[in-house]
Amino acid sequence: MPHDHDGEGTSRGWMARARSNLVRARQPKPDDVFWEDLCFDAQQAAEKALKALLLDRRIPFRFVHDIGELLDSLNRGGVQVPEPILDSAMLTFYAVAARYPGPQEPVTG
Repeated sequence: MPHDHDGEGTSRGWMARARSNLVRARQPKPDDVFWEDLCFDAQQAAEKALKALLLDRRIPFRFVHDIGELLDSLNRGGVQVPEPILDSAMLTFYAVAARYPGPQEPVTG
């Protein structure tokens, strides 16, 4: 049974939100939608899934958008993370910086 971690929600709730973001990230891109916004949904899916696992394993973590930090928390908590999952840390860029107009290069399909 999922547990509530100090009122922060359940691991099941976090996974449901992760799945929702993943479904949106996989949708065909409408003409008026930026690729960066779909990348943000992919980042959010990964972030929320990691937080669900951390909550489920009762591993303390900070509520951040930094996927690398969340992966480090899992590692410190004794969870061996497969190499391909470690690569998801690159999605952190899409949590904030890529979502706003600025000097970064646009994402292209």
